[in-house]
Amino acid sequence: MFIDTHAHLFYPNFNGEVDQIIERAVAAGVEYIIVPATDLASSAQAIQLAEKYPKIYATIGVHPHDTKEWNDDIIQKLEDLAKHEKVVAIGEIGLDYFYDFSPKEIQKKAFEAQIELALKLNLPIIVHNRDSNDDLMNYARKYKDSGLKAQFHCFAGSIENARELIEMHHFISFPGNITFKKMDNLRKILSRVAVENLLLETDSPFMTPVPHRGKRNEPSYIHFIAEQVAKTHELTVNDVARTTTYNAFKLFGIGNKPKLSFTYQIGKALYINVTNRCNADCIFCDRKGEAVVNGYNLKMSKSEEPDATTYIQEIGNPTKYSEIVFCGYGEPTIRWEVVKQIAGYVKANGGKTRLNTDGHGNFINKKDITPELNGIIDTVSISLNSVDPVQYSQLMKVDKSLHNEMIDFAKKAKKYTNVVLSIVGLNEIDSEKAKKFVVEEIGVSFREREYF
Repeated sequence: MFIDTHAHLFYPNFNGEVDQIIERAVAAGVEYIIVPATDLASSAQAIQLAEKYPKIYATIGVHPHDTKEWNDDIIQKLEDLAKHEKVVAIGEIGLDYFYDFSPKEIQKKAFEAQIELALKLNLPIIVHNRDSNDDLMNYARKYKDSGLKAQFHCFAGSIENARELIEMHHFISFPGNITFKKMDNLRKILSRVAVENLLLETDSPFMTPVPHRGKRNEPSYIHFIAEQVAKTHELTVNDVARTTTYNAFKLFGIGNKPKLSFTYQIGKALYINVTNRCNADCIFCDRKGEAVVNGYNLKMSKSEEPDATTYIQEIGNPTKYSEIVFCGYGEPTIRWEVVKQIAGYVKANGGKTRLNTDGHGNFINKKDITPELNGIIDTVSISLNSVDPVQYSQLMKVDKSLHNEMIDFAKKAKKYTNVVLSIVGLNEIDSEKAKKFVVEEIGVSFREREYF
């Protein structure tokens, strides 16, 4: 099921058709629709729509185009509107320097006042950006440690901007323009933003996706956008729908958290949620938080950890999948005996296996387990994270001696299986230096993973 996080259904060209538009949206798999306002009048209209239709939620705010008449009294009026139970955000707000509908300084004043309102009410914001990227990024940096949460709708920044915003725990969305023929650069940016950081939006009635470009947009067209995201990331549309639906729950509180999964499919691979326990506490890992990946809930206590039989039953025929991957929000070698049982079953029945690990398996098990990889693990993906032991220690919150432990594990493991060393794409990590180290000094493959 999809959530369209941005559809202006109060626009005049929807008049008299909202019932039919919602019917078509439901038929296309849309579960909820968020209607973002652009001024005080449309804020009231969005709330009216949310009151009439159970599937609609509203946001309230003043768009930069409409800030020319901004005054301090507007904030109190917005705050009063925001008390409605179906208001889920402050938006659409932001900056627009393409048109001269409102002076820049007034836009900035209105934008910051509405950010402060969002923080006061503990609501996220929905951000509009057109030709105002530098100023918007400066605002994002200013509020970095404030607890502000945002959707940067119709994303118009660079890959570097996207990465920085994601590190601040904001979300990004693209409307139908990612389906346009001459938008290769936008699709390149999309390819570098993990689906865990994306929301789906149509921006109806604007930005109509191919094959309906040139016509009025509507929420039922969301699946064309989801298909482009899936194609770009080599995922299924179901992967995109499930993940972005959870993202909308996480940001806007719409819907429900999924139930615990012991195994979970992404694309053609099946992943094994072995444990949430880990000897590390990486700054980029949500193990102690929600522990949700691609819309799957992996949050599991030690007492909930099943034995190998449960996993084997859920796997069934392993040849149905491209590979079976031992990867959850914990370190799988903590349950090495269980991993070996499952991997042995998979290999005996014609499947392929991959182990995602921090490379501390020998340290954890107090013995060299790398010879035991032979014949049961086809690929070991090890988190290098940094070539610098001190930075490694800071990122993973472990003693820096474990950096050498990880390197030693990789060197020993490559005698028995294919080895890949990976880093998370954070701005402070030198990816080129890491790649050179992995390829030239360790002699194995290198991979950069996007942060989410």
